[in-house]
Amino acid sequence: MNDDILFDALGPKAKARLRTVSVLCGLVLLGLLTLVLVRLGASGQLDPARWAILVDGAMLRFLVQGLVMTLLVGLVSTVLSVAAGVLLALGRLSRKRWLSWPCATVIEFFRAMPLLLILFFFMFGLPLLGVRVPIFWQLVLAIVAHAGAIFAEIVRAGILAVGRGQSEAGHAIGLRHWETMAFVVLPQAARALAPALISQTVRVIKESSLGYVVGIAELLNNGKVLGEFSGDFIQAYVGAGLLYIVVNIALSRVAERLANRKKTLVREPS
Repeated sequence: MNDDILFDALGPKAKARLRTVSVLCGLVLLGLLTLVLVRLGASGQLDPARWAILVDGAMLRFLVQGLVMTLLVGLVSTVLSVAAGVLLALGRLSRKRWLSWPCATVIEFFRAMPLLLILFFFMFGLPLLGVRVPIFWQLVLAIVAHAGAIFAEIVRAGILAVGRGQSEAGHAIGLRHWETMAFVVLPQAARALAPALISQTVRVIKESSLGYVVGIAELLNNGKVLGEFSGDFIQAYVGAGLLYIVVNIALSRVAERLANRKKTLVREPS
């Protein structure tokens, strides 16, 4: 039996209904797209001159500069989030309650909090406490607080998925608890969780679009500025959106390859 199948296979009637619903949904989406294009054409938004900003060298460089800042925010946020997630996950799994309970509280609190609200705290709350943080770090720390809690649960699930025999083997050769975690359990969990971690990295990069709130010159903010400068808001945002799509699809492909590689390794006979 294939372990990837989570439900019974569809019968002929169910398949026919599914095809019918799929065709109807496709026709509805096609109709909506046609309607949008007709309205855009009637308002002159499809005029080739308006889309010239997407092939203008200076304007493209401006968008790419925003993309570079987005990737920088995403990279720094991801590295710090993974580090925070590993520490929180290990703390939550600790046998010492004075450590596991606070870690569990932090994880659940920041998982439940909207990212925008956390960002507002770093923007407006910290200055009221006399703490001044550069706008770059306001965004990064807000993302780390939110994404770190999510990474923590991903890492914790990976650690729990590693067989108990691995920990027992580490203890049997004289390793202490933290040494077993660092050198035996975590490397195995990291390999298993690589696709999930990359998928979460895609989410972190998308969350960096909140940089427009604090005024960072990231991709979405540069798209807004370009739209204000040229007067072609739709075209500017489409250009920014295409760059987001390219980056996120590339990362998603990496996650898929890692997931397929993991399945191949698992199914290969020893």
